[in-house]
Amino acid sequence: MRNVRSTVAVSRLALFSVALAVAGCASKHDTRGPFVGSAPFSKTISGSGDGVCWSVKRALLSQGYMLERSSEPGVLTGTRDSQPEKKVNVTLHLQTTCADNRNGTSIVFATAQREESRLQKMKQSTSAGIGPATITMPAGSAKVLGVVRRETIVDPNFYNSFFVLVEGFVAQEGRSHTEQHAEVAKQGDQGN
Repeated sequence: MRNVRSTVAVSRLALFSVALAVAGCASKHDTRGPFVGSAPFSKTISGSGDGVCWSVKRALLSQGYMLERSSEPGVLTGTRDSQPEKKVNVTLHLQTTCADNRNGTSIVFATAQREESRLQKMKQSTSAGIGPATITMPAGSAKVLGVVRRETIVDPNFYNSFFVLVEGFVAQEGRSHTEQHAEVAKQGDQGN
């Protein structure tokens, strides 16, 4: 009877250990939930779609992002590189989507990804032969940049600073249109 109890106790202990291990593995995954309404990746901005989208482009260009051409209207992707250390390269990819809400406002979505690459030695090889009779031999090594980390930026301050810059350009755009209309009206009054 005692052996049966100890076997049951060992079995329960084993099951408990397995449950703890599974729970430990599960906690290593992203536990923030699937989708939330308070994410920092979008902002509604006062202004027409054309004006706001043009301001998004100006904001990216003013910060040194190189823009990639997109076949989709309203989608802009910019890339900026930096080298904080001798053998480290950091690339920021910022993709934006801009849409007119048709109520005097537009919404801008932005997602940024940070990619860190390090200079690493990579073994190289060369192959020679015909068909299945191919021989591969070592051919030395070369230093190449290899990606060591890639992550989506989730810092609200990063996105807030971008949206504030966009709003500044929207305000400039609004002032220049107001000044143009005032100049046209002034010229029309002088012509009468």
